[in-house]
Amino acid sequence: MRKPVSSVVGQRCLLAAVLSLASFGLLTSCTEPPAKISEAEHAQPAQSFAQWRDGFRTQALAAGISAQTFDRAFQGIEPDESVVTADRSQPEFSRPIWQYLESAVSPARVHNGQGRTLENAEVLQRIEITYGVDREAVVAIWGMESNFGQQMGSKNVIRSLATLAYEGRRPDFGRDQLLAALRIIQHGDVPASNMIGSWAGAMGQTQFIPTTYNQYAVDFDGDGRRDIWGSSSDALASTANYLKTSGWQRGQTWGFEVRLPQGFDYSLAEMSIRKPMAEWLRQGVRPASGTLPSDPQASVSLVLPAGYRGPAFLVTDNFRAILKYNNSTSYALAVGLLADSFKGGGQLAGRWPVQDAQLSRSERIELQQTLTDRGLAPGAVDGIIGANTRKAIRAFQQTIDQPADGYPTPALLRQLRNAN
Repeated sequence: MRKPVSSVVGQRCLLAAVLSLASFGLLTSCTEPPAKISEAEHAQPAQSFAQWRDGFRTQALAAGISAQTFDRAFQGIEPDESVVTADRSQPEFSRPIWQYLESAVSPARVHNGQGRTLENAEVLQRIEITYGVDREAVVAIWGMESNFGQQMGSKNVIRSLATLAYEGRRPDFGRDQLLAALRIIQHGDVPASNMIGSWAGAMGQTQFIPTTYNQYAVDFDGDGRRDIWGSSSDALASTANYLKTSGWQRGQTWGFEVRLPQGFDYSLAEMSIRKPMAEWLRQGVRPASGTLPSDPQASVSLVLPAGYRGPAFLVTDNFRAILKYNNSTSYALAVGLLADSFKGGGQLAGRWPVQDAQLSRSERIELQQTLTDRGLAPGAVDGIIGANTRKAIRAFQQTIDQPADGYPTPALLRQLRNAN
């Protein structure tokens, strides 16, 4: 989805950064009130849709799309106002990671995934041999993105992308994906009428955006078409191909839960910091299960998804590959734990800080602005807690003699307010 911008950075990663709702695929239930949108974002296009379509037709033909392909794909196409609404919605609240994981790694999804793994054992074995990607990881993404092919979206992708290109907040994204979608149709993989997906243009059983489809989709069942809609073999193999290209290492785990020693330096918990497993062990980090499931010389990073009071994980290059599919730590952790659950694992020893309320988008923006006012350089004031914001939070936490884990909480925001 679910991975923002080019497909080189990551297919759902791209979609997540450009289109706020798409990054969580089926797991996002956007019932929270949306944030206010500026007048500029509400501004109507300067030309009619017909005028825009005719101008885009000229561009498409110059890019190699045939007139026949274009005209058939655009027959009867008009803007979809529901796409505009979804594109402009910015949820004020988001679920904490423990609620996200409860939905992602539900008993029903684990049970269904185990069944699908058995049903597709032969093709999954061939996928493992061909791409070196564990079958459980591929099936986990399949479950996360479309409930194992049951919920692929119901929107006409050409209409959705044309709407985004015409009056969306990111017209360049819409145009690029629309051209890529037309190339798919022209190649003969799927007729325009069958190109169904999400409002944001993600398609098929594992929700590829069109540019990613053109780079990584494969015909694994040998019928001459890369059919990620009707062929689970093509969809699963395409996902494995993407993960392999993104750096997946054969035979390596995605990561595992660990316990941290007293007095640990929590500022080391960043994906940008990589250390050999042996170095983390020398610093007192220990596997929560008591066994080390990876090479002691493997280069891994420490992740604290809910700060120092929540579970901790050492993650490998395979976790990074999942992040390129969808640039969300919650998503990558869900895929890893779901994959482990298919084999009887996936249970955590650490407890989530469920007593913590999540900061709303407005509160995250206030936190970033307050950090900026203190000269702590959190980066853009956009409500997105990234590496720069975590670094700024750590700097403030150190000034008040608190564990510098970079994790934003209501208590931290109150302390920032009082400090000012």
